Amino acid sequence: MEFREGYPRGTWIYGPRFFGLELRVSGHRQMRNFLRDNGLSFALSAMFLASLAGMALTGHAARNQELTEHGQAAIGFGAYLSGGVFLSALFENWESEFLQMSVYVVLTAMLFQRGSAESRDPDDPEREGDEVPWRKRHPVLAWLYERSLGIALAVLFVISFVFHWWFSVVAANQEATLHGRAAQSALEYLGDSQLWFESFQNWQSEFLSTALLVVLSIFLRHRGSPESKPVAAANDETGA
Repeated sequence: MEFREGYPRGTWIYGPRFFGLELRVSGHRQMRNFLRDNGLSFALSAMFLASLAGMALTGHAARNQELTEHGQAAIGFGAYLSGGVFLSALFENWESEFLQMSVYVVLTAMLFQRGSAESRDPDDPEREGDEVPWRKRHPVLAWLYERSLGIALAVLFVISFVFHWWFSVVAANQEATLHGRAAQSALEYLGDSQLWFESFQNWQSEFLSTALLVVLSIFLRHRGSPESKPVAAANDETGA
């Protein structure tokens, strides 16, 4: 890489030469292109971090208020972040999100909704390029790769559920100590209605919001969004 006279200031020349052509890429333009090409991921990541910070700060304040009401000493921010109350709530939410997305990916590969932007066309369900060219040589790897997105999301759901379960045990035993009750083992807590209430209260909202997205995309539009059909598309047209 070198700076060469005769080009606009700030332009770097990347070698080597390819058939006498030089790849000239401006550093500023390259950065702008990088931000443009990954803007959705950056925006969602920033929203995630801001929400996580808000959850941690407000949760810490709420936890200390609860401890004070029970005559207990307040805990530090680090102790709260590593405690069962915060981590249980964190993984409880992650669990429901990964369940929603894994189920959605799998169901949209199997089922149809005519008119929805979120569905394949039931009259023409096959998609070009939906099979890897090396399937015959490596059938098992091909099967796994062709379903890797759904599998990855399902694995993340299971991991999140296990962490939700474990840290819920920790949180429940902290509460039991606070109120003078006996502690529970992890296996005992697996059958506790509180654990499943926490899960089901999130699962139902995830499935509701996904179902609404599928159905509303039949009739409603959002210009420019790949989650919507084109604005001029007919209601019975399926797929974005």
